[in-house]
Amino acid sequence: MDVTEILEALNPEQRAAVTAPPGSALVLAGAGSGKTRVLTQRIAWLVQTEGISPFGILAVTFTNKAAAEMRARIEAHLKMPLRGMWVGTFHGLAHRFLRAHWQDAGLDQNFQIIDADDQLRLVKRILSNLSIDDKKWPAKQAVWWINAQKDEGLRSNHIQNDGDLFLATHLSIYRAYEEACDRGGMVDFAELLLRTHETLLSHKALLQHYQDRFKAVLVDEFQDTNAIQYAWLRIITGQANKLMVVGDDDQSIYGWRGAKIENIQRFQDDYPQAVIYRLEQNYRSTGAILGAANALIENNDDRLGKQLWTDLGEGDPLSLYAAYNEIDEARYIVERIKTYFEGGHPYQDCAILYRSNAQSRVLEEALLRSQLPYRIYGGQRFFERAEIRSSLAYLKLISQRQSDAAFERVVNLPPRGIGDKSVQKIRDRARENQESLWQAASTLISSGELTSRATTAVSSFLKLIDDLDVATENLDLPHMVQETIDAAGLKPFYEREGGERGQARLENLEELIAAAETFDPEDLPLFDDGPQIEMTLLDEFLSHASLEAGEGRGEPNQDSVQMMTMHSAKGLEFPVVFLAGMEEGLFPHQMSVDEPGRMEEERRLCYVGLTRAMQKLHLTYAEARRLNGSDHYNRASRFVQEIPNTFVEEVRAHESIVRPAYETSHTVKRVSSEVEGTSFELGQKVGHAKFGEGVILNYEGQGQQARVQVKFEEAGTKWLMLSFAK
Repeated sequence: MDVTEILEALNPEQRAAVTAPPGSALVLAGAGSGKTRVLTQRIAWLVQTEGISPFGILAVTFTNKAAAEMRARIEAHLKMPLRGMWVGTFHGLAHRFLRAHWQDAGLDQNFQIIDADDQLRLVKRILSNLSIDDKKWPAKQAVWWINAQKDEGLRSNHIQNDGDLFLATHLSIYRAYEEACDRGGMVDFAELLLRTHETLLSHKALLQHYQDRFKAVLVDEFQDTNAIQYAWLRIITGQANKLMVVGDDDQSIYGWRGAKIENIQRFQDDYPQAVIYRLEQNYRSTGAILGAANALIENNDDRLGKQLWTDLGEGDPLSLYAAYNEIDEARYIVERIKTYFEGGHPYQDCAILYRSNAQSRVLEEALLRSQLPYRIYGGQRFFERAEIRSSLAYLKLISQRQSDAAFERVVNLPPRGIGDKSVQKIRDRARENQESLWQAASTLISSGELTSRATTAVSSFLKLIDDLDVATENLDLPHMVQETIDAAGLKPFYEREGGERGQARLENLEELIAAAETFDPEDLPLFDDGPQIEMTLLDEFLSHASLEAGEGRGEPNQDSVQMMTMHSAKGLEFPVVFLAGMEEGLFPHQMSVDEPGRMEEERRLCYVGLTRAMQKLHLTYAEARRLNGSDHYNRASRFVQEIPNTFVEEVRAHESIVRPAYETSHTVKRVSSEVEGTSFELGQKVGHAKFGEGVILNYEGQGQQARVQVKFEEAGTKWLMLSFAK
């Protein structure tokens, strides 16, 4: 695509951002405003018009999928392959940097990436070694704390122990964790960025090389960057005016995992020459949906500010359904999806979004009862599945005997008679001698310190790995994977599990072999800086699997209703969206009420949910909800109340609008009309344990399934189901 074609495809605001002179810029890109197009065409413009080499451009995004799409679009624009171009995720680019400069980084040449599960296993072992009670100090909490420190750029020696027991305990775990990783040549995901940042800071010539090389640096989803990622970007750009970031402060929803909305808010202070471009034309949603979203987000303070608009027309108003309870809410959603499907549309056009995973059970049951196919987006991914991780652990040991995480995972899987006591002896010896578990096991066998039974079992395991190393030496990758799975006995082990789950595991093992068949390291980005990276095909595959598992990319959709949390929905769009559970205490979550900044992030999350919808948006809430074993009676979410009535139509049961049986909101007209099958009647005074005294204004249904509208003196008007209302 030439320059003229690039410009013709853009609206005026996009064109201004794409054709801006080289320099720093902040592109505030609203939901559905075409930011990916702007990023890729900006790169093409820099190459074709500004004369910057594609290999002098650094482009960073957050997922491997997004990076691959960006690279493909750039290659299409420039009509040339760009394997040497630095386009990738923060973690992927840092990984390649460390492979090229492993000596400068103080790493082994064949360092191993450990994923979240391996990291958790290592921390559990450290807790045991330090005699720390895992019940009092959970390993998962320690992992979270360690990663949080790394995301802030902090090593254990940077943290002052002020006598606080929580801090002192986790600091001791962090120190032991660092030692174990250094000893085993292991690098976790947070370490990739931190180690890269430290290496650049401590090697001025290396830093100067990269600062000189990159003439332009572009970053997608900038609002999601954490402290170490932003620090890495700042040293790469140095004093030069060459950083363009694209993001949306209104879609910053990952504060709970370290993202800093402050990064985008302070960008202009750090880069005072930066120009702001606002992309406000939305190509996704109708006017009613955008009007609701704009009104909602205006309730947040400290916004950089923008107003989404569209030329797609006003569209249908949002439908608001006040359900009796969560079962009625699920019924309404299923009925609307069935109607949509019967109108000739696919199921996959419909998405059900919720704040908490605990909400999904009732929704799933309703879908199952109605025989509607559904898929939970964000479930366990391929490389995260237990059978895949075990297979990869065997392959890791073939390549790297010192991988403690791999050793511990499969030393007794399938069971081979190596008990916990024997494994603990191996751990103790490894800790005492500062060596790998593999070395410790070999030493214990030689010294005769294990029981005869344990000696036989451990020796058999070590011999299995050694024999596999020899047997697979001259095999191609798929046959290596096949031989390893067969020799390890994983297929009969999972066959014994039986049922659909066992069958699914066997199919996944076959899929792993297929993944090895299609794996091509040529598809991975290759950088030409520093010494040549020498990795075996197996190590390339293992690194690829670790990165994929860490990212958690979704699988291709079939025609099914899409279910997911609102966090998982970020970046997606659907013709029809249901936001379920729009109640105070659930969304916004009760924990967000008192914590500074949390309410605004909850509102941004709601904004993300609203702007996923293209044509039709349904908001539902339940007046009574049983969740986590308790009954909850909550009013509609404040987020519902913040949306102007002009954008909303209230739907009652069976799609009818129920009109009140009174004349004004101030006086009740007594109507001698009983609620059929009950002792209640319109105009009757009633009392409720939570809401106090009120008057019955209206009703639907009969008997204990009847639903009554009550105006309470303090709590306002509510619809309650008699069987729940008490």
